[in-house]
Amino acid sequence: MTVPSTGDGSQTTPPVPPAGDSPPTTPPAPQAGGVTIRVVVADDQGMVRSGFSVLLNAQDDIEVVGEAVNGREAIAQAAALRPDVILMDVRMPVLDGLEATREITAMPDPPKILVLTTFDLDDYVYEALRAGASGFLLKDASAIELANAVRLVAAGDALLAPGVTRRLIAEFARMGAPRRPSRKQLDGLTERESEVLALVARGMSNAEIADHLVVAEQTVKTHVGRILMKLGLRDRTQAVVLAYESGLVQPGG
Repeated sequence: MTVPSTGDGSQTTPPVPPAGDSPPTTPPAPQAGGVTIRVVVADDQGMVRSGFSVLLNAQDDIEVVGEAVNGREAIAQAAALRPDVILMDVRMPVLDGLEATREITAMPDPPKILVLTTFDLDDYVYEALRAGASGFLLKDASAIELANAVRLVAAGDALLAPGVTRRLIAEFARMGAPRRPSRKQLDGLTERESEVLALVARGMSNAEIADHLVVAEQTVKTHVGRILMKLGLRDRTQAVVLAYESGLVQPGG
């Protein structure tokens, strides 16, 4: 089924993966033990909501439990339904997806939020990540990409595959994304942890970082976990944003 890629009601054809952004070689498996991932779809376009709902409900381990037509409804659905994941459009009436994301991620034990966007990255994506989103998803994503994205963030991972991260970094450089000059936030990190954080921000996967540093991949995972804990971050996505905002990494550098 084709999912609309823009807010003007037009439809897209099945997407061709962007150059340099190959799909993961081992996509996440459905959750074990009969656990169902509960999802809310927030978008003011009815065809987008219906399309995503149909694709997700076709998965054995995913259920769409609610829909919202604006940010205010998304906040209400998050509080009432306690979903695991919210697919959040940015441009919505009444309350936009950015402010809704900020309010939802401030809740106790909040759901993960995937920002819905078109192919062209813009300031909204960057601001959504700063607001606490766990990543972003293209509106013309295939059924497999959509389901895998939901599973990834539900499992606590960030939807920033290396190829996607590199495109986002390139966009940061093009926009001259704002960042704070002080690195005091990173004072608690060891030298190796700072090095790992910089490599994460460069778009490298754990396996690539392990090869680069000549250490075991599990060691890298341990470092990443400690970085998130020390900096009070939820996931890898926030770590990437903080690395740029603190000045640890310079876009295009």
